[in-house]
Amino acid sequence: MADTKAASLRVMAKLFRGLGDLSRLSILEALRGGSKTVSQIVRITGMTQPSASTHLDCLWCCGLVDREAVGRFTVYRVKSKRMLRILAAAEDVLEEVCDRVDECQRYEERKAKL
Repeated sequence: MADTKAASLRVMAKLFRGLGDLSRLSILEALRGGSKTVSQIVRITGMTQPSASTHLDCLWCCGLVDREAVGRFTVYRVKSKRMLRILAAAEDVLEEVCDRVDECQRYEERKAKL
């Protein structure tokens, strides 16, 4: 049972590392408003097209977004309403702790040591 819980926590940590990337989080935020093409995502996020495509592929490979060919375009959408609830829950948590998270130096310090 402990091995199962440890494995589950490892996968959950991997999910949160993926969500911790500003580019992927920006894409998911853009898709909260509904399906979008890569061009629309680029316009909303300010990312380059190659960068947006790379991150969209990552999100698709992990099963977090769906994609569909519509004519000559590929349209992306958030795959699960649960992901939308995670994003909304994060906003709710940040209402209470935003200043402290923003001021927290521990993550940046840890990153600098790696």
